[in-house]
Amino acid sequence: MALHRLTSITVGVPNLEETATYYTDLGLTPLGGNSFATSDGGEQFKLAHTSHRRLVEIGVGAEDADDLDRIERQLSSLDLAYERTGDTLVTAEPIAGFRAVVSIAPHIVQASEPTPYNGPGRIDRANDRAPGVLREGRVIPRKLGHVVIGSTDQVATQRFFTDGLGFKVSDVVPSLAAFMRCSTDHHNVLVQQAPVNFLHHTSWQVDDVDEVGRGATAMLAKDPNRHVWGLGRHHVGSNFFWYLKDPAGNFSEYYADLDCIVDDALWTPGMWEGVKGLFNWGPPPPPSFLAPEDLAELMTGAHQPG
Repeated sequence: MALHRLTSITVGVPNLEETATYYTDLGLTPLGGNSFATSDGGEQFKLAHTSHRRLVEIGVGAEDADDLDRIERQLSSLDLAYERTGDTLVTAEPIAGFRAVVSIAPHIVQASEPTPYNGPGRIDRANDRAPGVLREGRVIPRKLGHVVIGSTDQVATQRFFTDGLGFKVSDVVPSLAAFMRCSTDHHNVLVQQAPVNFLHHTSWQVDDVDEVGRGATAMLAKDPNRHVWGLGRHHVGSNFFWYLKDPAGNFSEYYADLDCIVDDALWTPGMWEGVKGLFNWGPPPPPSFLAPEDLAELMTGAHQPG
């Protein structure tokens, strides 16, 4: 695959200081200037001041100049403007207007030992306690995994990512959403039909289900009102999840054990409907997850600058 990862995102919020504290608590490392890093991906998250919460920019990593040449041709075929400067191409998504920055970037290199879990007839961890009950340090996300975007024209936004940038479709919810990837991860971007253009959530990879639980527990110990939904396991994508809410109203997800698509020929995109596609087990999603409580406010301010 010519594209190979999300490099970073910029999220606009009206309450910078308060929101920055939240993402520090989430485990991201502050770099100054409202920028934050993950342990494996480096600088992957930035906050900017805007009048209402929104996605400002999404960054995608490409292999080489040939990939940027290809994207130029694809954007031109969609009559979408772009600017190419050296190893970087900048364009704008046509519905919500957020910037997409495609740049030649190094791959994320991740090394880790599998967490030993015992099972029936299988002792992977003998004569020792589970690592998850011995860990004491704070949970630090390994990388930015995916971004979920609400679009007033889901088809057009999906086309921007697939026909314009070169993302591949992993699974779909007919007439509602598409899970798309620019790496071997099951999805890096999910676009869903919505009454207003908005950022639904960002998702952060941690080592295993214990880190999902430990991270969320620590976040809720500081503020129980951060809880949105979890612990559970998604059906589409298969990952463990726990969702929290930042002070601006954006959701953030700790996740582990996401499906990976290494060989496109061995993966058949599925079509999913109803709650079964949303989660396999866990508590049912609250109404606020499906329709965030500030949607009406966002719709009122949808045409405000910044």
